[in-house]
Amino acid sequence: MAIKHNQQIQKNHFRKDWQRRVRVHFDQPGKKHSRRVARQEKAVKVAPRPVDKLRPVVRCPTIKYNRRVRAGRGFSLAELKAAGIPRKLAPTIGISVDPRRQNLSEESLKANVERLKTFKSRLILFPRSSKAIKNGEASLEEVKSAKEGKTTRLVETAFPISNKVVIEEGKLSDFPATEDAYRKLRVARSDARLVGKRDKRAKAKADEDAAAKK
Repeated sequence: MAIKHNQQIQKNHFRKDWQRRVRVHFDQPGKKHSRRVARQEKAVKVAPRPVDKLRPVVRCPTIKYNRRVRAGRGFSLAELKAAGIPRKLAPTIGISVDPRRQNLSEESLKANVERLKTFKSRLILFPRSSKAIKNGEASLEEVKSAKEGKTTRLVETAFPISNKVVIEEGKLSDFPATEDAYRKLRVARSDARLVGKRDKRAKAKADEDAAAKK
């Protein structure tokens, strides 16, 4: 039956026990601490292997954020080929791979290939069997020094990605550092908006001066 006038509301379920269903996050500080402890335990467990996989440097999407760089999903097949790393070997040595990703610029390709080569030069690949060491695997002396932490080649953490502003010659250096472009634009907009009022005020003042001289 449809409600037309001041009638009783049918099947009113308004007394829900919401206090039993509400969710609060009072455990946020404790969860933060437990996640930190879990990361430290994982680092100790997998040591001397890195905790995170190596990821490429990519540009953020949209015009608003494309000046920034961040970590991508994985290296493209072209980057792995240029660095001389087989695509099936890469995930086994701590390198993330994204076969769908395409390289649209030479700059990003060169930067990620250099990143892969640096990682490869510092990588110590432990042999599966100490009796039969294959090509590319580390020797027993290198494995021992890596476990004891006496080598500089060890890759303990993924290479960080920083957003440093690089001023190239002939671009930003052409403008003086003291120039405030935002302030100049605001002043120019204000002058254009108030040109009529200022002309009217100047004309009124000139008329007053002319009347006073008479």
